[in-house]
Amino acid sequence: MPENDRELLVRAAWPHDVGYAEPLRDSGFHPLDGARSLERDGWPRRLVGLVAHHSGASLVAGVLGLEDELARYPREDGPVADTLTHADRTTGPTGRRVSVPDRLAEVLRRHGPGSPNALAHPARVLRLLAIADRVERRLTRLEAVPATGKPGSDHW
Repeated sequence: MPENDRELLVRAAWPHDVGYAEPLRDSGFHPLDGARSLERDGWPRRLVGLVAHHSGASLVAGVLGLEDELARYPREDGPVADTLTHADRTTGPTGRRVSVPDRLAEVLRRHGPGSPNALAHPARVLRLLAIADRVERRLTRLEAVPATGKPGSDHW
C-alpha cells in the first residue's frame, strides 16, 4: 500500500468497531453508527468511509434496508480498505489471529441463523474471501522483496 496511506489504515483500524458502543447506537448497525459518530466528531471523510464500509458492510446494509444511509459515505476499493477488512476478518473477538473461514463461522454463530449477517452471508463470503486473497497475495509479494529493496539482500 502506498506509504502515505499506512497511517490512515492504522487510524481507521482503531475505531472501526466503535459503533458497537451502546451510547453511539442509532440504527443498530455498527458500521453505520460508528461512521455517524466519527463524522459528528469531525474525523476525516475518507477514514469515516473506511469505517462505514469495512468487512462487506454494504451487503448487510442491504438486508437491513440501510444501503442508502450507508451510501452517504465514500466506499473505497483498494489496498487500504482491503487491509482493514482483512485485519478485521483475521482477528477473533479475543484478539487472537484466526483464519477468515473460522472468523466467518464465528460471526454466524454469534449473530444467529436468521440474522442480517447470515442473510447476507452467501454474497458477503465471496467478497471477503476475494479480499483475503488479494491481501495475502500482496503480503507474499512483500515477503519476496527485502526491505532494502535490493535484489539478493536477505536483510529486512
